[in-house]
Amino acid sequence: MDVVRTAIGLMSGTSMDGIDVALIRTDGRGFIERGPFLGVPYDAEFRGRLKRALELARPLRDRNERPAELREIELELTLRHATAVMAFLESFGLAASAVDVLGFHGQTVLHRPDEGLTIQIGDGRELARRTGLSVVYDMRANDMVNGGQGAPLVPAYHAALAAKFQQAGEAVCFVNIGGISNLTYIGADGRIAAFDSGPGNTLIDQWVEMQTGRTYDPGGEIGGRGMVVHALAERYLDSPFFRGNVRRSLDRGDFAPLRPDEASLEDGARTLAHVAAASIVKSAGFLPERPSTYVVCGGGRLNGTLMAELSAMAEGSRVLSAEAAGFDGDAMEAEAWAYLAVRSLEGLPLTFPGTTGVAAPVSGGVLATP
Repeated sequence: MDVVRTAIGLMSGTSMDGIDVALIRTDGRGFIERGPFLGVPYDAEFRGRLKRALELARPLRDRNERPAELREIELELTLRHATAVMAFLESFGLAASAVDVLGFHGQTVLHRPDEGLTIQIGDGRELARRTGLSVVYDMRANDMVNGGQGAPLVPAYHAALAAKFQQAGEAVCFVNIGGISNLTYIGADGRIAAFDSGPGNTLIDQWVEMQTGRTYDPGGEIGGRGMVVHALAERYLDSPFFRGNVRRSLDRGDFAPLRPDEASLEDGARTLAHVAAASIVKSAGFLPERPSTYVVCGGGRLNGTLMAELSAMAEGSRVLSAEAAGFDGDAMEAEAWAYLAVRSLEGLPLTFPGTTGVAAPVSGGVLATP
């Protein structure tokens, strides 16, 4: 009989807006019981520190290298995660002894799959020491050692969820719109294909922050007042990333932000929402078949302008928010990291040839015990 474990997933994504904390009970296979979720936002000062970490990581060639300032940021990030875990347990009246494992993503500060290099800061051993809980961390590295792109890792969880949602004979595509967007296709026959699809919220967030000091476009309201500047949109959509059959994972720096004088605030936000939606549809052209349904999760599903653009472009397919499909779009990525931690403990694959390009299904992750 498969062992059911209680796991907490911790996710700090490319948008760098905070820590998502979610609990599930799972056997790492088909049994999933979703629990509570908590979002813990970063303050502006620490978001600035994380942006500094991106600069510090840029020249690195060894994924274990930590210049002094980067090491300080890594420790602060780890302590914030420990605090988030304790706040989560207190908020929902949970005992630490009821939790079997933490799945710790850390913060990606450099991702260069063509060089076999990915760096996530976050000290799993220190997190285990601070929380008194077992921690599975560093889940991307083994995939890259075995020839994969190191991303995306969420598809294993999407596939498990699809089994509960999918209609017979139907192909479903989960779309995670974070800083970078990625797709997970689950065919009617259970086949999985997944890859990054292009810029998600990052370009919109950068533009709005540059112009207003706000960190994002709430609800897509700013973009909703603007017009698409097609010359700017095509500059992004003509990227070599969207041509050829080789899909690769992206770093948040792969698409340069707009320059401040290239558009009005509203037109820039609308154009970048259009780019995010068009990137999804263009990349979906590389899937084995057109999905009958897109299930949209991640922060981008809350941008009404982006969702309207996607619905208009996805001809012949339904576009549903995660909530409309019966899920929690805020929690899904953190839930995935909890699910992957349990799979890691079981020695089950985290990635597959159809998701990261790894030669054969491979497990991964490092276990730290308190």
